[in-house]
Amino acid sequence: MKNKILSIQNIGIEDLGNLKGLIRSDGYQFENIEAQKKALPVDLDKYAAIIILGGPMAVYDGLEYLEREQELIKQALKMEIPVLGICLGSQLIAQAIGGNVYKSQKKEIGWSKVMLTQAGCRDLFMGAETKNINVFQWHGDTYDLPSSADILAYSHSYPQAFRYGSAIGIQFHIEINDKMILRWADEYKQELKQEGISLAELLDNRDFELKSLLETCKFMYLNFSKRIKNIWTYH
Repeated sequence: MKNKILSIQNIGIEDLGNLKGLIRSDGYQFENIEAQKKALPVDLDKYAAIIILGGPMAVYDGLEYLEREQELIKQALKMEIPVLGICLGSQLIAQAIGGNVYKSQKKEIGWSKVMLTQAGCRDLFMGAETKNINVFQWHGDTYDLPSSADILAYSHSYPQAFRYGSAIGIQFHIEINDKMILRWADEYKQELKQEGISLAELLDNRDFELKSLLETCKFMYLNFSKRIKNIWTYH
């Protein structure tokens, strides 16, 4: 079975976070590429799965490396390679499958609840103890999805997770940890100021929230990993 996972970073401070340890403990190696600095691979056949991470840029900015990522997603879908897109990664998947990504009326930043659909509970969120889970958000874009995509989770305002073929997109950050929140708050402090959000709000009750989110990250990764193993068992 293939044992390498490709991780695509769109900015240095948004990395795999807690997913890194889960990937390693699951017996996979990972290859990390910063898309702004290094060309994406042409041959995807050696990868068991692909994870595309977040960033402050937008799908509709016309950036060449983001367009290349969309082509990679289309290629992965044709090859039935599992793809997990987080935040910007999910928006790239949405655009690649024929959806429409656009600036949302209100940014979602900080801790919030998302609701799981029945499809989600049978899929990426299998094992969740409740149909409402607390997650960490940091995005200003949303998307309309083609009818062929299955919605796995949603908030009161926007879709939050979906599946299309072998690809899954999630708007929220399951990979986030304590250090990442502090780094993002510093890097994106102007955005927080514009939105009237304080660092204290992001850190409020963080020990409990981060512990809960780590458990969510674990069972979501487990379900994603099962899909990887099932696909390559039959290939």
